[in-house]
Amino acid sequence: MTDCTVRRARGDTGSAALELVILAPVLLGFLCLVIAAGRISIAQGSVDAAARDAARQASISLTPAAARAAGQASARAALGQDGLQCRPVIVINVSQFTTTQPGEPATVTATVSCTVSLSDLALPGVPGSARLQAKFTSPLDVYRSR
Repeated sequence: MTDCTVRRARGDTGSAALELVILAPVLLGFLCLVIAAGRISIAQGSVDAAARDAARQASISLTPAAARAAGQASARAALGQDGLQCRPVIVINVSQFTTTQPGEPATVTATVSCTVSLSDLALPGVPGSARLQAKFTSPLDVYRSR
């Protein structure tokens, strides 16, 4: 009986190493996907905040030109402060500055687009970059002169 027990023990040796060889790439790939999802989520939050800041800064400006400049500067500052490495495209829609009369509701809309690189993850199936976009609208003061 002792001889039979020893044979079974010898047959099971090495199976842990085989399981590790099979499971390690799967677990590593899953970890990289979690990192990519986290990076995209954090970057989307930064782009959202930049669009919100741009619209709010533009809405307190007195002229359309000043609104565009303030909105773009605010968005770039917000993205830079968050450390997001991208070349943003910032569009400030100030058309309601001139098309609405004082006393009527009007808004300013800021749209921020940014392409975030994911190529440093080097995971098959994950794209090299992700394009993120956010849009925010802020009201203009109804009783202010335009």
